[in-house]
Amino acid sequence: MNELIEYKNFCKVLAQASAEIIKNYFRTGISVESKLDDSPVTIADRKAEEIMRELIMKQFPDHGIIGEEYGNINEGAEYTWILDPIDGTKSFICGAYSFGTLIGLLKNGEPILGVYSHPILKDILIGDNSETEINGIKTLIRKCDSLSKAVLLTTDHLNIEKYQDIDKFNRLTRKVKLYRNWGDCYGYYLLATGNADIMIDPIMSPWDLLPLIPIVKGAGGVITDYKGDNPIKGKSAIATSSQIHEEVISILN
Repeated sequence: MNELIEYKNFCKVLAQASAEIIKNYFRTGISVESKLDDSPVTIADRKAEEIMRELIMKQFPDHGIIGEEYGNINEGAEYTWILDPIDGTKSFICGAYSFGTLIGLLKNGEPILGVYSHPILKDILIGDNSETEINGIKTLIRKCDSLSKAVLLTTDHLNIEKYQDIDKFNRLTRKVKLYRNWGDCYGYYLLATGNADIMIDPIMSPWDLLPLIPIVKGAGGVITDYKGDNPIKGKSAIATSSQIHEEVISILN
């Protein structure tokens, strides 16, 4: 337990260090490059990941790191840090608030800590599978016992059509109270703080997904892959309040 407290405090150091860099580039018209997969990247992404890597390697030199921008080091280490400096880069470069920094910690491949940091809103969510706090105050996913009362979020409607069954997804949208594309990690932030009920991503990378698992679970929610299986090895996510998860999975599959 003391070790977990140490790691939580260190997560705050990482979040604050990356936020100092990211906020200085927000809405400044910075140049955007395209990676090999055509996804955008900026100097803010790279510098934020660089500072987090430097801090980790100095404090925990035996730990592994998996990062979106600079790859993996110390693969196979007992503890591995997951870094996504700006999840939602497209929103970031457009000056929208639906982005954030994701930080995760794995122990022997299992996510034990997850962090969402919003550099502009100055919110930090930290989850450990048992509880989740926002700025030091416990937060819970709100209870939702009916899809007719639910707010459904996803990152990009076009990605549903590209990677999953769009007709089944559209059926789900007709059953909920409200459907919006408030996505990337920001959607899970809204879920974990009691402002949404379902967040769906049809395709995800490990640095997008793994930090979110302890956050959603700690806030009392359920997170699986698109088929309803363990998300740790998955490439997609469905996160909801516990009362409606099975129904959502059933409709989509």
